[in-house]
Order: sequence, then C-alpha cells, then structure tokens
Amino acid sequence: MAFPSGAAARRTLLAALGAGVLSSRRPSTEAGDPTGLDDPVKKDLAMRLVSSAENSSLDWQAQYTYIEDIGDGRGYTAGIIGFCSGTSDMLALVELYTERVPANPLAPYLPALRAVDGTDSHDGLDPGFPAAWRTAAKTSAFRTAQRDERDRGYFDPAVARAKKDGLGTLGQFVYYDAMVMHGPGADALSFGGIRGRARQGADTPADGGDQTAYLHAFLDARVWAMRQEAAHHDVSRVETAQRVFLEQGNLDLDTPLNWKVYGDSYEIG
Repeated sequence: MAFPSGAAARRTLLAALGAGVLSSRRPSTEAGDPTGLDDPVKKDLAMRLVSSAENSSLDWQAQYTYIEDIGDGRGYTAGIIGFCSGTSDMLALVELYTERVPANPLAPYLPALRAVDGTDSHDGLDPGFPAAWRTAAKTSAFRTAQRDERDRGYFDPAVARAKKDGLGTLGQFVYYDAMVMHGPGADALSFGGIRGRARQGADTPADGGDQTAYLHAFLDARVWAMRQEAAHHDVSRVETAQRVFLEQGNLDLDTPLNWKVYGDSYEIG
C-alpha cells in the first residue's frame, strides 16, 4: 500500500496502530461479525473495491504474486494490498511468514528488508527478490500470511475503529481503504491524522454527529492528505467511488455498485 514513506516509515506502523486498536497475529479467517464489513460477503466486496484502485482489477486473489516498484518512493510494492519494502509492512509480513515456515524463499532477504525499511532502496533485494516473492506466493502458507498481516495491520483495526465511531458498513470501508493507502500512524498524512482532521469539522455518530456529514468530512480530509503527495494526486478512488456511494445514501454498501477509479469503470452486481 502506499502511505507516506520515511515519515511513514511507519515505523510504529504495526505497533500502536494509530487507529487505537491492537490485534494479535492469529490464523487467517474470512469470517467475522455479520453486522458490518467483516461479514464474509462484505469483506470480499471490500477487497474487490480496494483491488480496483490498487491493481486495476476486481480479482484481488490474483494479486498474491504481484510485485513491482511503481516509482512512488516506497521500494517494492507487492501482494494483495500492496505491502511495501520501504514502509515496514512487507518486513512484518516476511517475518511472520518466516516464523511459520523458517525455510522459505524470502527468509534470506530479511536482513536486506530491515536495512531498506523507510527508503526506496533495492540494496540486497535485487536481482532475486521479485522471483522469490512470486515463488513464495504460490504456497498456501504465504497466501495465508498475506491475509493475516492484512487483517492484523489494516482490516481489523480499521473496522474496529469505525464501529467505535458508530459507522456502518460504508464507513468501515472508508476507514479500511484509508488505512491501506495512508497507514495507521498518527501523523497528518496517516490514518490517525486524517481522522483527527475530519473530527475538527464534524462529530462522529458515536459523539452525536450525523453519519453522512461525518463521512463527507473524512473524505474531504483524506483528499487533502492525498494531494500532499504526487503519488496520490489522483483522488478518483475517493471522488468517483466512495463519495458516489455516500451521495447515493448507500451506508450499508449494498450491491449493485458502480464506480470509477483512474477513469476505468467497474461494476459489482
């Protein structure tokens, strides 16, 4: 995913989780509380929506093997939510995978991943790391690890924070997508900072505010954050997708859904 590098070297990315919610590593599951985004059907929907923006495809399960440097200053971007070599989450993922499967194709690259964290450097990773990633991604163990780290670092804390703020399924997705792109930190360009900026303009439903008004304020704050970075300057994943659902009053994120990202049209019936 693409949250601020360096600043975001996120660093404490997976420690405090700026959303204020901690979760432990645990076996992967696609099941959950059937009252929101963690309903299995809604969760799959969320992954397809994110994949439309991250990979220009609704087939999120085809992204386990994906890896490239997209030139955004975050090194290699890879996997189902765009784990980055420069922003701590790829390192956390490979560490988790190696805890479970010590003899794996990515384990030899752990020293290099630790050294390049917070930078866009490929030192110690080229030329073999991309091929090693693709080899690992053919195994069920690494695919499970990707899902687990996605849930631990992004999905679970985003949904939990949204529920505490009194948000429905759409709001939970809005939080999750912001967490994926910006990271869970507390600085101005991370999730915590975006949430803080939104709360300056509107109360959360848990604080007595109107849900639609608050979500507009959150999306406004996110657009501001995106426009601080050239890599995020196209805000269509907010304005022609999430904002559209909000303006339609689709707070439960019910299908059918029609949206655009980067000029491409998508539909889920």
